[in-house]
Amino acid sequence: MKIAIIGNGAMATVCALILAPGNQVRIWGRDPRVLGEMARARENLRYLPGPRLPEGVLITSDLREALERSELIINAIPTQHIRSVWGQMAPHTPGGVPVASVSKGIEQETILRPTQIIAEALQDPAHGPDHPDGAPRRMATLSGPTVAEELGRCLPATLCAASEDLELAEMLQKLFSTHWLRVYTNTDLLGVELAGATKNVIALAAGILDGLKAGINAKSALLARGLAEISRLGLAMGARQETFFGIAGVGDLATTCFSPSGRNRSCGEQLGKGRKLAEVLAEIPGVVEGVPTTRGVVTLAERYRVEMPITTAIHRVLFEGLDPIDGISSLMTRDLKAERVN
Repeated sequence: MKIAIIGNGAMATVCALILAPGNQVRIWGRDPRVLGEMARARENLRYLPGPRLPEGVLITSDLREALERSELIINAIPTQHIRSVWGQMAPHTPGGVPVASVSKGIEQETILRPTQIIAEALQDPAHGPDHPDGAPRRMATLSGPTVAEELGRCLPATLCAASEDLELAEMLQKLFSTHWLRVYTNTDLLGVELAGATKNVIALAAGILDGLKAGINAKSALLARGLAEISRLGLAMGARQETFFGIAGVGDLATTCFSPSGRNRSCGEQLGKGRKLAEVLAEIPGVVEGVPTTRGVVTLAERYRVEMPITTAIHRVLFEGLDPIDGISSLMTRDLKAERVN
């Protein structure tokens, strides 16, 4: 297949490594200097040093070249930048070509998920109809407990290919499956994307606990109660509860909260140590998706009238100056009640 990967971060590189054997793969990015370095070294020195990109993988900053005659487009753009990039892509994006996104987050201005942002950007009236016959574009997401550094070393992992179009999910399942990566299908696109976004908020909380040296008991409780409020929101929005107890839900949540290299957990850890958000974000390479996503999730919780105390506390720490210790105290002193997971 002719496959265009939009983005040049760690997950974009992982996708190229998986798909390159037997396919024509092109990676697109904004910065010609960074892309030139990747092309010369055949390695993503900035975001995923180590794994070598096959010579057949084309690396380009020309959108037209990247998208020409594509049969599949992989979106690997950070969520808050998807709209601007896909707005540029719309005139060059072939109609009817399916899109699979590996981005995780909620656009804070619109509270849309990645596939929704892409669909909206491609339907912009300035660029004409998305497809000649008016049919909606086939969309999917690839999500799960997938630390890019481990995938780059071909360590065993699982992934979920989710789409309301089961045929597309099964195509991605076959395309991405290897002897070290097992891919499952799921038709709950809403649930899988929502799980991938909200787990980053809980990972910020997990990092704060690490920074405060609150212990494993506290972190395990956080995961359990964090999953409960994530699934409550998902059910209110129309997702399936079992999605949140699968690899794209609790599996991804656990990985993100415990991975020492995860940007969201690492950001939270620095906040727990007393540092200010602005200086922490300035030092972390790439985008800490959980920060803007927190705003979006709080808005969703208000819209669907779902109680999300952990997410609300994180929002107050990030944007209202609440001391992390006071945030934990507010959670521990809430009214006593029976345990609920939905």
